[in-house]
Amino acid sequence: MTSIPADLPKTIGHWIGAELVESADGRTFANADPASNLVYCDVASGGAADVALAVTAARAAFEIGPWPRMSPRERGRVLHRIADAIEAREDRLATWESFDTGLPITQARGQARRAAENFRYFADLVNALHEDAFRTAAQIGYVVRKPIGVAGLITPWNTPFMLESWKLAPALAAGCAVVLKPAEFTPLSASLWPEIAEEAGLPAGVLNIVHGIGEEAGAALVEHPDVPLISFTGETTTGQTIMRSAATGLKGLSMELGGKSPCVVFADADLDAAVDGALFGVFSLNGERCTAGSRVIVEASIYEEFLARYAARAARIRVGPPQDPDTEIGALVHPEHHERVLGYVASGIAEGARLVAGGARPDALPDGNYLAATVFADVTPAMRIWREEIFGPVVAIAPFADETEAIRLANDTRYGLASYVWTSNLKRGHRVAQAIEASMVWLNSHNVRDLRTPFGGVKASGLGQEGGAHSIDFYTDSQIVSVALGDTHVPRFGAAPEEED
Repeated sequence: MTSIPADLPKTIGHWIGAELVESADGRTFANADPASNLVYCDVASGGAADVALAVTAARAAFEIGPWPRMSPRERGRVLHRIADAIEAREDRLATWESFDTGLPITQARGQARRAAENFRYFADLVNALHEDAFRTAAQIGYVVRKPIGVAGLITPWNTPFMLESWKLAPALAAGCAVVLKPAEFTPLSASLWPEIAEEAGLPAGVLNIVHGIGEEAGAALVEHPDVPLISFTGETTTGQTIMRSAATGLKGLSMELGGKSPCVVFADADLDAAVDGALFGVFSLNGERCTAGSRVIVEASIYEEFLARYAARAARIRVGPPQDPDTEIGALVHPEHHERVLGYVASGIAEGARLVAGGARPDALPDGNYLAATVFADVTPAMRIWREEIFGPVVAIAPFADETEAIRLANDTRYGLASYVWTSNLKRGHRVAQAIEASMVWLNSHNVRDLRTPFGGVKASGLGQEGGAHSIDFYTDSQIVSVALGDTHVPRFGAAPEEED
């Protein structure tokens, strides 16, 4: 039985120029919770007209408002107040996020805390960043960072509030004004941003939110001529569409796209730790995570032992209502996505993979978008469950003979986001880590991320990197100002012969 929070809004509107507004044409779409698929609110469905109003408000805030002209320390104080406001709403935020996304409540709480930490980190970072200076005998040149303007932010549905904070915090810290387009599957927690922004004293127009379908509101934001850069997190084919559209305006792009990350386990690994890490790496966040280690590649000599342990643990993973604190896997985000993931399970069975755990809805959960933790063994690289991103609680496991084959299998994917290597031989660990075609490698660890480090992907997993100073680089232009220190010799083009030196 779904527990419905008492304070849910009946409608969710756009936030444009510090006002809650309906869509220009009055359109809405229904929003349901994934544990019951019952509609509980209507959401304003934005289009080009709404995006245009939001961009106009953001552009005015950037061109004549105080925000980009504040010192980094002044902006940092506002960001710290945003973090305070998030922390004050942790229970409400986690409850809403769990209800709207299907994430287990314990994991939703962690996402709420991470969102606050994103703002604190960038508040401190932007004040500590230095700007370079270069001196010669003739001149001195100094570099200044200038916020680019109106940033378009398009975020996904898997951990919506935290990933919104991931983009909002550095964009605001850099001095940009923003237009945020949240994911249409999970708009609820984004409705808290207006009250948080007002409470923190963010100037009017600096933050604008337009809800809507990606093909309409998202496309309009990408195409708008007064939005010089787009930060997008989502599916690879959508990223390709955005890249084609943005090319006309030569927009700056940062895109974190899909993944099919390998988890390589050598025979000398700490097997208990490797099993723990490999399980958490794919089944946390309902498996709906871009960095999921969804291809587990195990050395042949320990393959059957690892598989037996892994399958037994997966079979005991608690699938249940998202707001039950004992739940480890909740409900998948939407019926369409649930059907898509079930299609991959059917494909794995049809193509001959060995199903050793899960594969169906738990009997005790007849309604909602539930799927037990699903483990396929003896998966080959030709199978769809090996090659395509599933984005759900489904893992593919295969053996390897030696280090060379492990690297070949790890790289046998169009994606290149994250990877995981488990071995007690650190020389080999470093070799394999550097041979894997992925932007991020965790050696003897699950996905524990330092906010100072770059985050992004190669191949079909993305374009550019954010995180730490890389984020500030994306939201700012560097300008060099060169100043003469004395008289410099300039060849006198066009001077008469008697005027020449």
